[in-house]
Amino acid sequence: MKPFPAVRVVLLALILLGPAAVHAHAADLLSVRAVREDASPERVRETLTLAPDALGLLVPGLPAGPWDDGAALSSAALQALRPQVEARIWNRSPLTAGGVPCALRSSSAAWNEESGTVALQAEFTCPPGPLQQAFGVLDALPPGYRLIRAGGPEQGGFAGMDFADREHPTLGLEGGGAAVEGLAGWVGEGIRHILGGADHLLFLLAVLLVGGTFRRILLLVTSFTLAHSLTLACTALGWVTLGARGTRWAEAAIAASILYMALENLLLRRHGHRAGITFLFGLVHGLGFASVLGGYGLGTSVVPALAGFNLGVEVGQAAVVAFLVPVLRILQRRPRLHSKVVRLSSLCLAGVGLYWMVARAVG
Repeated sequence: MKPFPAVRVVLLALILLGPAAVHAHAADLLSVRAVREDASPERVRETLTLAPDALGLLVPGLPAGPWDDGAALSSAALQALRPQVEARIWNRSPLTAGGVPCALRSSSAAWNEESGTVALQAEFTCPPGPLQQAFGVLDALPPGYRLIRAGGPEQGGFAGMDFADREHPTLGLEGGGAAVEGLAGWVGEGIRHILGGADHLLFLLAVLLVGGTFRRILLLVTSFTLAHSLTLACTALGWVTLGARGTRWAEAAIAASILYMALENLLLRRHGHRAGITFLFGLVHGLGFASVLGGYGLGTSVVPALAGFNLGVEVGQAAVVAFLVPVLRILQRRPRLHSKVVRLSSLCLAGVGLYWMVARAVG
């Protein structure tokens, strides 16, 4: 007996979209910071910060998650993995100074309960010259992972690339400020995140799918924008803080927002309350945006980063809405076709939202 066609579509959506955004925000971002000691310039201390998911891909034997309270990632457990960390991460990421290799002296690892990340620390002996590192370790991670320079003290001279990825693994480690420079850079990061953020885009689709007047659509988009801008600002400025547990549940709530809106599309005929519901869920989505922004090592550039990143998110969102609304308006002129599209799309959205919600909730 063959599955009902709608069920087959939902299963296909789960296969295509399910794994893509289980960890939708900070898991694919690593950051590095290297500092020369003032008293002994030949000594360089480096910190590589990454999510446990990324560390698990690099180092076999990492205890299974979730890692809410740090119990599964105790200092003893991390230190027991030190030989594998040195072999699989530090030895595959050679550090040089002025083109001359540095010598690894020691390494350690620590669990940050507040941010839910692992800090891999290493100490090198380096000759004079600008620090540069080739992160061959990125070859062991799936495409899309990026490593940023989290900034350091003003040392002048060599600044290098701001980002490293599999195609461009070499990164200059000296230079002040955050890894993204200027308002335009942060705008670009905001656009990149919203266009690559499947969960945010699917939520917008679920919200707008039932259609409505241009004024109503504008109200829905505005309520979502105001809400996520509010929580993004509060979190980035430190007024709201999320630990590992809070971040995990915020991610699960973002997935739940897709599921809820999809079920509304299937079960309700009227959606007069949707602007208020969209605002409430927008507050949660802002926490997701903040988890990305917080991973960049902002230093003193919080305000320009916040303004530029949020502006980029709005630009990307506006582009998606500008494409989506005319398509929905055309469908609305054919009620029977529009009804079928709403039902089928909402089934797919509900399936994906449910899968992401459960996957994120259990870690």
